[in-house]
Amino acid sequence: MRPPLQASQSVTAEWENIPDTHALERTIDALSARGFNAEFVPDRAAALEKVRSLLPEGARVMTAGSKTLEEIGFTPLLTSGDHGWVNLKSKIIAEKDKEKQLALRREATFADYFLGSVHAVTTSGQLVAGSASGSQLAAYAFGGKNLILVVGVQKITEDLDQALARLREHSVPLEDKRMKSLGAPGTYLSKIFIFEREAQRNVHVILVNEKLGF
Repeated sequence: MRPPLQASQSVTAEWENIPDTHALERTIDALSARGFNAEFVPDRAAALEKVRSLLPEGARVMTAGSKTLEEIGFTPLLTSGDHGWVNLKSKIIAEKDKEKQLALRREATFADYFLGSVHAVTTSGQLVAGSASGSQLAAYAFGGKNLILVVGVQKITEDLDQALARLREHSVPLEDKRMKSLGAPGTYLSKIFIFEREAQRNVHVILVNEKLGF
């Protein structure tokens, strides 16, 4: 177990290392062995093209809040309307009645295709995601039959202890800082979801050879 960090310590550099080829290969193989459709792409442009290729015309699409999806250009594309999919999030945002909006959010967890990211991936094939509200975790655990996760390779960790440490010590503080910079109250960690394996539906994990997201 890693020792607790002192408040003055910075772990940003530690948690943003790009893994070597051997670690990447181990991770892809381990994800595949656990039932995930895992593949590696060289950069964010290739990641965007891969995502586009996975979404058929007319698909009902929902996204989790994700800096990674923003950075590969998918969130701006989906918002633009320059595609053939149904953007469920735009309908949610357009609904001003809070109760109706909540009902739409719950319904959207069963979208044809739900997209997001995770905060860490272990070389043994586990995926770790944290959340304050938990709104995306319902879709991650038991949503529509197609889940697409886009993940920067700097999120690969050696084991589950390190994955959880990365979430707590790196991802949450950076997201808290980002939200406060936008004038929001910030964030906190209230729920953690761990993917051990997948046998019931299609979960596509795209590892991108860039630093993406937190």
